Amino acid sequence: MTLGKYRYSGLLIPVSLIVDLLIINSLAYYLPLQFRYPILFHSYISMGWTLIALKTTFYVVYRYTKVTHVIILLFRQFFFFFLVLYAFIGFFKQPNMSRLAIAEYLAISFTIVFTIKFLNYYFLMKYREKIKGNIRNVVVLGKSKKTDQLIAVFNERTEYGYNFVKQFSLEKGEYNFAEYFEFILANKIDEIYCSVSELSNDEVVSFINFADNNLIALKFIPDNKNIFAKKLKFEYYDYIPVLSLRDIPLHSPINAFIKRSFDIVFSLVVILGLLSWLTPLLAFIITLESKGPVFFRQTRNGIDNREFYCYKFRSMAPNTYADHISATKNDMRVTKVGKFIRRTSIDELPQFYNVLFGTMSVVGPRPHMVKHTNEYSDRINKYMVRHFVKPGITGLAQVRGYRGEIEKHADIQNRIKFDVFYIENWSMFLDLKIIIQTIINALAGESKAY
Repeated sequence: MTLGKYRYSGLLIPVSLIVDLLIINSLAYYLPLQFRYPILFHSYISMGWTLIALKTTFYVVYRYTKVTHVIILLFRQFFFFFLVLYAFIGFFKQPNMSRLAIAEYLAISFTIVFTIKFLNYYFLMKYREKIKGNIRNVVVLGKSKKTDQLIAVFNERTEYGYNFVKQFSLEKGEYNFAEYFEFILANKIDEIYCSVSELSNDEVVSFINFADNNLIALKFIPDNKNIFAKKLKFEYYDYIPVLSLRDIPLHSPINAFIKRSFDIVFSLVVILGLLSWLTPLLAFIITLESKGPVFFRQTRNGIDNREFYCYKFRSMAPNTYADHISATKNDMRVTKVGKFIRRTSIDELPQFYNVLFGTMSVVGPRPHMVKHTNEYSDRINKYMVRHFVKPGITGLAQVRGYRGEIEKHADIQNRIKFDVFYIENWSMFLDLKIIIQTIINALAGESKAY
């Protein structure tokens, strides 16, 4: 029996980081290091450890990561932590700090962190192998020496957590892609492994589009096909090389943790500093003009295409078409106060509660109504790629002018183009840039915000 399948364990990285920070700080407190300014020292080692971990990808350990790589990560992390720790003596002039005590501190810290990391690594492997948790269903396309070796890895290395479901033939005249696609969807396949040497370029593109539009990871066994214009990620499963078609930065637990931490802090600042007093004021003005609720909630599609309630300040008179028809220019449903809060994007502020609760992010692809998702997923190529990450209050497409009503086919095409670019090229700097541009646009007023 399979207990569950997850793209990645979201809490594993932050919990591991917190445990390690508790270890290095507790040991620093109890061992006689003789440092002055305790708050400065603990802040320094905590920040130093975290920044080093981000740089060395200390907490990025995949299900197929080898033990030797974990050992390399440990030594690399502690080598740089050693340099940072000794630099504290010179930077902050701590002549009383015992070098011997520091060496003892590092040795004990390394031993404890080493033990915990390997216990965590071991029990995760056993969890997948014995309990069948955190399993990913996979299929393999094609038959060759490489595909046979990869299937052997899936079947023999059960601790990796891959459930091999089926191998499809790609010999000419023996395959039907429509049947393959139907099987993959019916059996809830998470990842497709493809021998591209047996496919034409058009057939490769067909599988790429199918995987993108159905939120399925597509990976290739390397050959000389023309797929290398894509940004590919090179990985090893045991000794079998595999190429991932799309390396999404936010699927890295470290990046996801950074973004989620930022979302929580930013949303709390807005909720406590702005919405706490603005909500009662707007509630009075909104209900004064038209009877009805202060907040409007609408079902939208979020990460992995899951539906959630998206909240806004109500900007329209109550009507039965709100869930089916987007606002248009000079829309008679929009109230007077609604025109102002829509033009300045104030109506979107309650979505910071969505951010705090984890259904949205501050920055990401804008969530669409369920009706529009059903409509565009069939018409617009790569439309479903936008659901690989959490939707956002604002996004790259919005600050580039593609927000509001979709007037022509090019509007939605360009919106998806910017959404996919954001997903494949995410960085915290890009998020900050989008937030600043959003604030500037809101203060200036946007022509399509109606």
